[in-house]
Amino acid sequence: MNQSLPPFVCRHSAEFSDLLWKLQCTLVISIYQANKIIYISAGSSESLVQLPQDFDAPMGLAAEDNRLAVATKDEVIMLSYVRALASSYPRRSNTSDGQYVPHAAIYCGELKAHDLVWGQAGLWKVNTLFSCLSLKDDEGNFNPRWRPRFISELAPEDRCHLNGVAMVDGYPEYVTALGETNTSEGWRPGKTSGGIVIHVPSDEVVLRGLPMPHTPRVYEDDLYVLLSATGEVARVDMGRSDYEVVTRLPGFVRGMARYGDYLFVGLSQLRRKSPTFSDIPIARESPFCGIVAINLRSGTTIGQLRYDSVCQEIYDVQALSGLRRPGLIGPSTSGEWSDWRLKPLTSRSEFPSLIGGTRK
Repeated sequence: MNQSLPPFVCRHSAEFSDLLWKLQCTLVISIYQANKIIYISAGSSESLVQLPQDFDAPMGLAAEDNRLAVATKDEVIMLSYVRALASSYPRRSNTSDGQYVPHAAIYCGELKAHDLVWGQAGLWKVNTLFSCLSLKDDEGNFNPRWRPRFISELAPEDRCHLNGVAMVDGYPEYVTALGETNTSEGWRPGKTSGGIVIHVPSDEVVLRGLPMPHTPRVYEDDLYVLLSATGEVARVDMGRSDYEVVTRLPGFVRGMARYGDYLFVGLSQLRRKSPTFSDIPIARESPFCGIVAINLRSGTTIGQLRYDSVCQEIYDVQALSGLRRPGLIGPSTSGEWSDWRLKPLTSRSEFPSLIGGTRK
């Protein structure tokens, strides 16, 4: 990571920009370490453009229809897409398809909301600090709706590091946690092998012994999960209470969005001096921070984007459907597009090889 470069300098493979151009979608990523939300769009089949915007320690993102929700340090900020602003904002008019504009902020305090998703009952939050799933509440900071049966009480102690939720028909179906523990930060000692998947309706643990699971998602009735400590994208086999590896990436995986037959997966370059990450073996294998595009059917890598400066950890990834180049107005500053900070790779050799395979 070259800190002498301007902020957020990126390189990308030709296949990555070509894929975004053909899909006509924009990626949204959250980078809590750098206090940024970044939009990544294809300027053409050969180039990318990005829009970084300031948000306070953003983590979970929820994108649906014409709305976007961002979980920040103390608030959940709601944004709506306004196509009419394309002709008048920003200063370079007619640059974007339209603008995502903040319209509400829900103050909830520092809940460490690791995942957000809209459902039938509203906006669900994975309330990591209090080890529960919660909803927006008009009378309090949050409305707790479910917690694992092994969590004896709600307390701001991050007891199991509940971090992700997968929805089915608008309701929580599965959650991931880093430990089946009921003490303050009790998950930490066994974090690399104590991860679990819980079936929410039955409150049963359906999978144990996972290496730091994150970002559970149900695609076509199959549960996918990122195994962060081993860099694996996994498909869960409920019948055998096991999983198969779709592909393995050289780094800490966290944040995943599906668009059509493709998965976009966040890859982080871990802080080796961090007490949370320093003892994870894959921290020594993390060559870059960026996004990898994977074919969902075959598990093959299609293309990659890599950050060369400032950005080291990606938390969440979402895809905005049908928007080639949306704008983003942050809660405190105006949005501007920045074209010059992304450049294509000159050869495939500039990326480390990506490892694919299945679990034996």
